[in-house]
Amino acid sequence: MSDYRLNTKCVQGGYTPGNGEPRQIPIVQSTTFKYNTSEDMGKLFDLEASGYFYTRLQNPTNDYVAAKIAELEGGTAAMLTSSGQAANFFALFNICENGDHIVASSSIYGGTFNLIDVTMRKMGIDVTFVSPDATEEELNAAFQDNTKAMFGETIANPALTVLDIELFAKVAHAHGVPLIVDNTFPTPVHCRPIEWGADIVTHSTTKYMDGHGAAVGGAIVDSGNFDWMAHADKFPGLCTPDESYHGITYAKKFGKEGAFITKATAQLMRDFGSIQSPQNAFYLNLGLESLHVRMARHAENGQAVAEFLTTCPQVEKVTYSGLPTDKYYARAQKYLPNGGCGVVSFELKGGRAAAEKFMKNLKLAAIETHVADARTCCLNPATSTHRQMSDEQLAAAGIPAGLIRLSCGLEDAQDLIDDVKQALAAI
Repeated sequence: MSDYRLNTKCVQGGYTPGNGEPRQIPIVQSTTFKYNTSEDMGKLFDLEASGYFYTRLQNPTNDYVAAKIAELEGGTAAMLTSSGQAANFFALFNICENGDHIVASSSIYGGTFNLIDVTMRKMGIDVTFVSPDATEEELNAAFQDNTKAMFGETIANPALTVLDIELFAKVAHAHGVPLIVDNTFPTPVHCRPIEWGADIVTHSTTKYMDGHGAAVGGAIVDSGNFDWMAHADKFPGLCTPDESYHGITYAKKFGKEGAFITKATAQLMRDFGSIQSPQNAFYLNLGLESLHVRMARHAENGQAVAEFLTTCPQVEKVTYSGLPTDKYYARAQKYLPNGGCGVVSFELKGGRAAAEKFMKNLKLAAIETHVADARTCCLNPATSTHRQMSDEQLAAAGIPAGLIRLSCGLEDAQDLIDDVKQALAAI
C-alpha cells in the first residue's frame, strides 16, 4: 500500500485478501498451529521460514494489524503488545540492560515515568530526566558513555507539552543512540515522528487508535533507519550472537529494517509473553479504519472547547497547543499543523473545592480514568488518581488541585461547550 495516501492506508492497509478469502481481517483464535513435519516447525524456530507456532509470540491477526500501523507510521516493521506500558518497556528493554542508561523527557505519562524511574532502575538501568524544553547543550550534558536510548512523547499525557522531535533526534544520533517516541496522542494521522528523525515509535493503542474504549493494547514500530551495526559496541544484544536463540545475530541476519522487531519478538515476547489477544487486535483494526476521520473531529472539538475556556472567568489557565497563547503553539505548528488531539487541560480558580463542584455537575462528559475516546471523558487528578496527595504536594508536582483534564470526544462541539458552561456556572 506504499503508493496510497494515509487515509486509504487506515482503511485497507496491512491486509489484502486473496480470491475468496475473508474481506475483514480474520480472527485467528488459536493458541497453536499444526505442521506436517518436525523439520517444517524447526525452520520456524530457527527463523529460517516465516510462520506461526505459538500465539504467545506471534499471531496472524496481530501481524496484519501491526503491518497496518507500520504503514501508517512509515516504518519497516511493527509488533503489537498487550498494552502501551508493555510497548514502552519492550522498546527500551530491547536495547538496554543492567548497567545501561536512558535519557528521557520528564514530561511523559506518569505510568511510563514510574516504569523508567522505579522499575527499570531496579533492573539496573539508570535514567536522567530532561525538560522537553531543554537546549541542545543541556540535552548533550545528560548523556553518558553507557546511554543506550533517548525517550519522549510527541504530546505528553496529561501535561500536553509538545516534544521538539527534530532536536531530540539530532542529539540522540550525535551520541549514537536511537530516539524512541510515544506517539499515542496525535497518532500518525497528525504526526509521523519518523519523518522528523525518530527511530522507534510506540503507541498505547488503547487510546485513539482503538478509540472506543473496547480493547487494551500497545504497538511498537521500527523506522528501519537506525544502523545498529554502525554502533555495534553499544548494542551487543542486536549485534552479537544471541546464544538463547541459536546464536543468531539479529542485525546481520535481518538488517536494520527488521532486526529490532525480530529480537523483541523472538526474545522479549518469548520470555515475557505480553501479547495482544487476537480479539483485541480485531477491535483495534476496526478503530484504525476510521482513525483519519475521528482524529480530525477530536482536534476540532478540542480546539473549540479550549477557545471557549479561555473566555470563562472561573478558569485560571488553559493548556492546549492549538491556542496562540499556549507555550507550545509555535512548536505545534511545526509538528502538528493539522491539529493535535482532543485532550484539553485547564485549571479552575478555587482549587479542589471548585474542581469537585465542576465534576459533580457535568452531564454529558463522563468521569473516567480513560482518555482519547469517542465519548467525552473528564478527570480531576486531585480527587482521583492523585487523591493521596495534599494540595501542597500537588502544586509541587505541577498538578494543581483545580486541574481538570477533559478528553473531547466525537459529540457536537456546542453540546460539549454547553455542558462545560453549565458545570462552571455551578461553582
